[in-house]
Amino acid sequence: MLSYARGPEFPILEKTIGEVLDDAAARRPDGDALVSRHQGIRLTWRDLQAAVERTARGLWGLGIRPGDRIGMWSANCVEWVYLQAAVARIGAILVNCNPAYRSHDLGFVLRRSLMKALFLHERDARVNYLEVLEEARRGRDLPLSEVVLLGDESWQRMLDAGIDPPLVAATPDDVVNIQYTSGTTGFPKGVLLTHRNLVNNGNVIGKRLRATEHDRICAPVPLYHCFGCVIGVMAAMTSSATLVLPSAQFDPLATLEAVEAERCTALYGVPTMFIAEFDHPEFPRFDLRSLRTGVMAGAPCPIELMKRVVSEMHCRELTICYGQTESSPVITMSATDDDLDVRVATVGRPLPSTEVKIVDPATGATLPAGEQGELCTRGYLVMKGYDDDPRATAQVIDSEGWLHTGDLATMREDSRFRITGRAKDMISRGGEKVYPREVEEFLHRHPKIADVYVVGLPDERLGEIVAAWIRLKHGQTADVKEIRDFCRGQIAYFKIPQHIRFVDSFPITANGKVQKYLIREREIADLGLQHLVTTATA
Repeated sequence: MLSYARGPEFPILEKTIGEVLDDAAARRPDGDALVSRHQGIRLTWRDLQAAVERTARGLWGLGIRPGDRIGMWSANCVEWVYLQAAVARIGAILVNCNPAYRSHDLGFVLRRSLMKALFLHERDARVNYLEVLEEARRGRDLPLSEVVLLGDESWQRMLDAGIDPPLVAATPDDVVNIQYTSGTTGFPKGVLLTHRNLVNNGNVIGKRLRATEHDRICAPVPLYHCFGCVIGVMAAMTSSATLVLPSAQFDPLATLEAVEAERCTALYGVPTMFIAEFDHPEFPRFDLRSLRTGVMAGAPCPIELMKRVVSEMHCRELTICYGQTESSPVITMSATDDDLDVRVATVGRPLPSTEVKIVDPATGATLPAGEQGELCTRGYLVMKGYDDDPRATAQVIDSEGWLHTGDLATMREDSRFRITGRAKDMISRGGEKVYPREVEEFLHRHPKIADVYVVGLPDERLGEIVAAWIRLKHGQTADVKEIRDFCRGQIAYFKIPQHIRFVDSFPITANGKVQKYLIREREIADLGLQHLVTTATA
């Protein structure tokens, strides 16, 4: 038996995001669509449809036209959902910007995406975003012509100056979203996702969750990730379920309060979020018996944690999802009625209309069941490509349409998959993907650093953390604080090395290639992390 499986055939929805929203509003006009507890906003599907229409008019009045790129640089809020649907309705393209971006990260995305407008809040408790934007734009000739502040008079002015757009003939195959990911090929790439990608992935996820209009999904996950804007927004939209945003950024107490107050039936999160909820001192006082299902994804899921979610949160039908941005994002998923031992040992079977195989990374040959190789997938879910980078696209999507994920996996004889590692040099820190080369290139800008290599180390809470070995230039001295201070405000917090070691040399092969696996093994041994390497995860 070869390591190949295909999910059940399922009708592909040939619809745009705007059409899916209209369908939901027609099916359930007065049902709850979106609840933003931190903003005190509660919208029915009819309300949401009207808000999206008004936002689309505002965008058209700004001069946004089909094919223009529009950036959204914000934590969770209702305006995020308005823009996701409104940009799609007028044929433009939404560029997701992580609120953790600082000037170096944001400047890269501004240059690569060529966005025409950017939406953001002026500041939050962590940072003044306008100052970061000013620094990112300094000295650069960019097409960014419109900056609109959310919750400010500039947002209201845009709405008030709205113009009715003409009927835009968007098609399911049009690119509607660009998300930057480190991918498997180097610096962050703009992943081009279509209406077909996002609508159908959300639809089949909702079906596997058995979501209906009676479900209420608590989504503390960020909307700038596929987890939030697809597994969250699109799964809710295609099933007419209610989406509940408990807070702008993840807050374990706000999440628990939202589940109880809104009688949520589904809860989403990466493992660290569930751990934080259990660790909160007020956890025992909450009534979470309304929960039925949910999704844990974004990082390896410890088996004992999953068991606690099922038993102590009463989330008996919790599922595991596996995927990546390039696959819209979900490739495989457990079923709500899978036995617990199956759900904690695997990442489930391929989603409907999705092919998965395990290949020998060296030859590309499909391997026998049970043998470890690279997981590849094919179907509607595969991205259109990397933005303006055909070479990088060809490195991950082969001539037969298979997306090579860079993840190592095995397939059982029951067609369920288990992720065993990564074929590529990638760090997964609490659901955030970090490409070591990007961090290395940034650190090389430090005037005292001669050379640096970055690896991921196992971590009980985050799955992995970023570690750096640094060789300083002759005669220079530096400490850990200096290196971290250099990073702060320039790169996203999750890319800043948590562990730093200053060294005189690196382990190398006979031909001079640095052996990163030996760096990792040395740190695991010195820091006493061996027990985490063997921790059981799904």
